[in-house]
Amino acid sequence: MRRLRKPDSASKAAEADERTVRTAALALLAGRDFGRSELAERLTRKGYPKAHVELVLAELVADKSLSEERFVGQFVSQHASRGQGPMRIRMQLRERGVEATAIDEALDTAAADWIESARDARRRRFGAEPPADWRERAKQARFLQYRGFSSDQIRAALGPGDDTEL
Repeated sequence: MRRLRKPDSASKAAEADERTVRTAALALLAGRDFGRSELAERLTRKGYPKAHVELVLAELVADKSLSEERFVGQFVSQHASRGQGPMRIRMQLRERGVEATAIDEALDTAAADWIESARDARRRRFGAEPPADWRERAKQARFLQYRGFSSDQIRAALGPGDDTEL
């Protein structure tokens, strides 16, 4: 019986691996957008070789299936609508491996009015009435600080005329 020799089986295995990595990456991207470094981490955690992961990510960036700008823009918009402030959003994006320049650009171009967002977050949590005393004011300030608002934004949200402006 004659054995058929498989032509260049090593390259087929490498091609299959790249195809597998691409399929896994597209499956993750079908669920939501990812930043490049976050997607690379997910794929390498699944056990795919780094060389294949980097090659596939470069292909996905080239065909615009993976876009760092789109991911950061959607992330900022989504988290700002949840009542989170710019400092917390920046921290979460840094944890996901996004470059500082991309974060700054997205936060600068965001359509969010951070002071109004801080006021809305305070109202949802504590009601329309401004804080009655210093203890309540400090409590509300800590809450807004946890949500990622700056000192200036917190002062504006807690300050006089809170419910009469805008």
